[in-house]
Amino acid sequence: MEHENPELVLFGISFNPANIMMLFVTCLIVFIIAVLSTRRMQMKPTGMQNFMEWIMDFVKGIIKNNMDWKTGGRFHVLGITLIMFVFVANMLGLPFSIQWDHQLWWKSPTADPVISLTLAATVIVLTHFYGVKMLGMKGYLKTYIQPMPFLAPLKVIEEFANTLTLGLRLYGNIFAGEILIGLLATLAAGSFGGFIGAIVPALAWQGFSVFIGAIQAFIFVMLTMVYMSHKVSADH
Repeated sequence: MEHENPELVLFGISFNPANIMMLFVTCLIVFIIAVLSTRRMQMKPTGMQNFMEWIMDFVKGIIKNNMDWKTGGRFHVLGITLIMFVFVANMLGLPFSIQWDHQLWWKSPTADPVISLTLAATVIVLTHFYGVKMLGMKGYLKTYIQPMPFLAPLKVIEEFANTLTLGLRLYGNIFAGEILIGLLATLAAGSFGGFIGAIVPALAWQGFSVFIGAIQAFIFVMLTMVYMSHKVSADH
């Protein structure tokens, strides 16, 4: 269980090459799924096309629950990309982890707070960008003083709180799941009796972790659309 993150220093800046690799793997898997789902489009969808259309309808439902489709339709592709990316990222560390020279190279990228918080910060920045784009600077600034101007400081604090809660919620759930799986794997590797005693809890927790990973992907996209609706809808 004892390991450290690999480190690469370029121009005086430290990087985690494992994070870069896992993000690349996540993007590659999402890209492959998208290509396979849209390679042979049919009027009567089957297989991967049917799966992709279900994802599209699911995300569309999330958006319509938070804003009107005329406003929120432009965020459909964003929602589909986020839910697929976060779900795949959550799943990568569940089957196994790879350590070399006491350094962890294979894990779920969302089990790293830097990745989760960066993803959350990107979403929050996008909400501000679209708020200014769709309402104009004057209309965007009005959202901070409505309905009562003295609440403006609290709304500024809320933006930082939203970033932290969006990122840390994702990180905490995925990291905790991988830690428990690692503990069960350590127990199983200790002895034959430990293997017998750990195999059932490990399989059960694997299944539960898949469920948690899917729920966290849904929550991340849902909150993204909630925050987006607060910025782009004049009535919020």
